Amino acid sequence: MFIPVALGLVGSTGKDIPLTSVDHDGKLETLSSNGQTVHTTVLRVTKKEEEFVFNDVPERPVPSILRGYSAPIRLDSDLTDADLYFLLANDSDEFNRWEAGQVLARKLMLSLVSDFQQNKALVLNPQFLHGIKSILGDSILDKEFIAKALTLPGEGEIMDMLEVADPDAVHAVRTFIRKQLASELKQELINTVKNNRSSEQYVFDHPNMARRALKNVALAYLGSLEDEEITELMLHEYKTATNLTEQFSALVAIDQKPGQTRDEVLADFYTKWQHDYLVINKWLALQAMSDVPGNVENVRKLLNHPAFDMRNPNKVYSLIGGFCGSPVNFHAKDGSGYRFLGEVVVQLDKLNPQVASRMVSAFSRWKRYDETRQTLAKAELEMILSANGLSENVFEIASKSLAA
Repeated sequence: MFIPVALGLVGSTGKDIPLTSVDHDGKLETLSSNGQTVHTTVLRVTKKEEEFVFNDVPERPVPSILRGYSAPIRLDSDLTDADLYFLLANDSDEFNRWEAGQVLARKLMLSLVSDFQQNKALVLNPQFLHGIKSILGDSILDKEFIAKALTLPGEGEIMDMLEVADPDAVHAVRTFIRKQLASELKQELINTVKNNRSSEQYVFDHPNMARRALKNVALAYLGSLEDEEITELMLHEYKTATNLTEQFSALVAIDQKPGQTRDEVLADFYTKWQHDYLVINKWLALQAMSDVPGNVENVRKLLNHPAFDMRNPNKVYSLIGGFCGSPVNFHAKDGSGYRFLGEVVVQLDKLNPQVASRMVSAFSRWKRYDETRQTLAKAELEMILSANGLSENVFEIASKSLAA
């Protein structure tokens, strides 16, 4: 066994503590060389249990472990939440700063899911807000890193951590956190959008990719707010975009809120890009994955849109597969999402059994949900299996899903 664990020690001021020497296996290893200060060293772990003792450490530090993701392992540590919040706000290592944020976000979301299920008021931990604010305001950090650090864990990831998956609670919690962060950091996010605009033509390099990523994440957060100023900002970004990446990202932000503005911009985008089928596939998927309440009816209407063709697998994956990727609508408690998919699978099976079998696999984890959803999903699987002339492809997936 050999695990290289890159490690640094962060002091109370948020700065790395210089590392001078470490005792290991009865040997003293000097870390500094040629007068150069060392802030990160690699511990070579080769046994189940080992002890490394750092010397000349003037205060209790917070260890920054596995810097730069130095080894492909899953790390469990005894770092407290206070330690993680400190690393989120101060760690010089971007990977560990991101990891601290993800661990804390998962803990926060799980705690708020429990509160939601018990009808308690949802409250955002101010330390989490402070950590996110410190990252957003750190001009030294790489912009792509900031964009990733601002991105919360997905709803599917959180549902996988629950004993019984609860799409409504997880969606409510993630939406709440996004809105709270957007509200508290509104001006910072607006400045981020404005400071990362560019009127230049599209350039595919890291600085421009990072700039676009950060701007688009900030715009998506702002899009969660009910605010006329923000609506105007999103429309400005949509209309003045010089490339598809930024125009589509503005569309994503606008797509969060149902209403006339959303409908008009979606129609305008289709008019501009209708001759590029790959772009229109993204347009279909965006609407299908929308968390707008009752979105299944919008998706039903799109089945009859000129841009959609049930005989085209990529169109099916974009629209039908996209809809299955919206936990809150596909797993709607009234069963409307399940019924929609059941109907489509039976229809699609007569055109393309292979594609139909991929779609029916969305039912494969139906037992992860509450009894009401289980009953509704099971009924659709049984309906599919009872269809006349069912293909072997769909029968195999549906029957295995039902028996799972």
